[in-house]
Formats: sequence, C-alpha cells, structure tokens
Amino acid sequence: MKFRFFILILLVLSLVSACAPRGVILVNPAAKAIGDLQTVFYGTTRARSNTGYAAQRSMDIQFGKYEISIPPAHNAGKIEWPTKKPDPKRFFVAAGETSYSSTSDFTAALSKTLRALPSKEREVVVYVHGYNTNFAEGLFRLAQLSEDFELSKVAVHYSWPSAARTLGYGHDRDSMLFARDGLEELLGAVQKSGAKRVLLVGHSLGALLVMETLRQAALENRLNLHKNLLSVVLISPDIDIELFRKQAARIKRLPQPFVIFTSQKDRALRISAMLSGQKERLGSVSDANELAGLDVTLLDVSSYSMGGLGHFTPATSPTLINILSQMNKIDAAFRNRSAPRKGAVMGSFINVETNATIINAVPE
Repeated sequence: MKFRFFILILLVLSLVSACAPRGVILVNPAAKAIGDLQTVFYGTTRARSNTGYAAQRSMDIQFGKYEISIPPAHNAGKIEWPTKKPDPKRFFVAAGETSYSSTSDFTAALSKTLRALPSKEREVVVYVHGYNTNFAEGLFRLAQLSEDFELSKVAVHYSWPSAARTLGYGHDRDSMLFARDGLEELLGAVQKSGAKRVLLVGHSLGALLVMETLRQAALENRLNLHKNLLSVVLISPDIDIELFRKQAARIKRLPQPFVIFTSQKDRALRISAMLSGQKERLGSVSDANELAGLDVTLLDVSSYSMGGLGHFTPATSPTLINILSQMNKIDAAFRNRSAPRKGAVMGSFINVETNATIINAVPE
C-alpha cells in the first residue's frame, strides 16, 4: 500500500512539473537596452550542448558569464520564464554571453569585476541549485535573487548536472556527488579572485552538495574555509539530520554565520522524508534540539508558504523577500546572540512572523 502511495505522489509531482515552464536560454543583445541587467558568472560540470549545457556530466568544469535582462514589469519572487521568442519587455532574457577557456581566465575576469568595486564591497555570492533544475533555471534563479534582494555582491552560479526530471532523483543524487570536486575548484577560484567575503548558498539537494564539498575540503585541507567565507545559507536543505551532524563534525568549525531556512509546509521535503522512512529532513526540522551543540541559526519561514510545494519560500514570497532584504537587521540578530550556556542549544531558533518587519529570536 505504501509503495502505491509513493508512486501516486511521484506521478502527481510529474504532472505538476510537466505543466510548469522550463527555462531556456536565447541570447538577444537588444535586451541590454530594455531590462535591468544582472551579471551572473558560472561554473558548471554539465556537458556542453547546442542550446547551452545539458544534463550529461562533464569531467572538467567549464566557466563563463551571462548578462541577464530582467523585464521592467518584473514582480518580486517571480521568474518571468522566456518563450521560444522571448520579449525582453516581458520575460527574462540573456542579453550577452562570455565563455572562459580555463579556470585562470575565469579567476582573472572575476578579479577584474571585483577590483572595479570599492574594497569593502568586493563580495561574492555563490549559488548552488537543487534537484530537478536545468542550467537556465538555476541561472535565472540567481539573477532573480540578485534583482529582488538588490544584492551588491558579484553573483556566481554553480550548475551541477541535474537531469531536470521529477523522476530523476536517483540520477541527481549521483550527479550531486559527482559535482563535489567542481564546486571545490570553483570556490578555490573565487578565493583567488580577491573576494573579501563569500556567501555560499545551497538550495535543496544543492545544500547537500555544499555540505559534502565543505566536508571534503576540510578533510584534505585544500580550502581555508574561514579565510574569506563570510557565511553559508542552506535553503530547504534535503539532508538527513544525522548525516548533517556527521558532516558538521568533520568540518569541525562551521563558517559563520551558518543559516538554515526551514519550513513545516515544505511538501517536497515531506515526501523526501517519507521516502527515506524519516519524520523530517534538515529543511523541515521543527525542534532546535535536533541540532544541539552546532553553531547554526534556523529560520522558520513556514508562515510565508504560498502553496504549491513550498520548497523555495525565501525566493518566491514577495513579503518575505522584503523582510530579508533588510539584511542589517538579520546581521544584528546574529551579532547579538548571547553566549550559549553550557549544555544549551547553540543555534538560535528564529521565527519570522507573518506581520513582522523584524526577525525575533526565540530564547534558547
């Protein structure tokens, strides 16, 4: 009976996915004069195809840069998906593309962009997409995040070879593990570019990739995780809680702040937990004591779930985007955390209230 129930769930998800538009990239230089441009650098372990990058794996990481035009009528939290003949006035459109032939060329280009900024603003955000995502979707998502959050940081997207199919979860988990070395190489290139600080963001299965990469980097001591790694943000992480604790133990000292967005209304993680024979995944944890002893901060965004799968609330809720854009208040919450008592849960559990304009931490 359970097996039939799980198959039914997967079929429903397949139908939902089939109705949703999928990202495509068509370069239109004329879009530069129409929309708001967001520059997104990228590194990918996807194989090159006639239309960009495919689901197949590449043994070597490839680098490049896109300029993404955001339409004038863009709505916060939404990606206006392009059609086969996208109108820059209405849709996300690639306005320009640059490829780099080597890691050193990518590092040099990134360094040049950073040097054009004031020293204090030379920051980079590295975004790692989740399961069931094609190359264009991850690229547009980071452009949307940069636009909506008005990020001053230089945007870098790491695109690993997801099959971009609802029933491709097994393939995606293998591809995620395959992509660890590529993400480590990308992070090394970002560190060498002169970035003062780095914000590493992982969504869903991409959060597991982030943790696996940080773990292997710590074991091999190939990256200085505290040199310029400003912070780590895991959004709806599809990670077994005990596995996360084991990964954190190997990393030893987690980069700070280390933030985890959680939601009890995340239907995708609910399904993942059921298929794994568990009550919760890390991205749906409801009790901070599950992470006792770890220096992490949990942000519960359940109140902002807008229906659907509820698997990317921080990026799709206009109200929550408005609140999270006030990063100075979040930073203050992190800085003002009282020293943990012996034996207490080190991570604060934060609730974002539906009508609040600030973030309130629940006492430990």
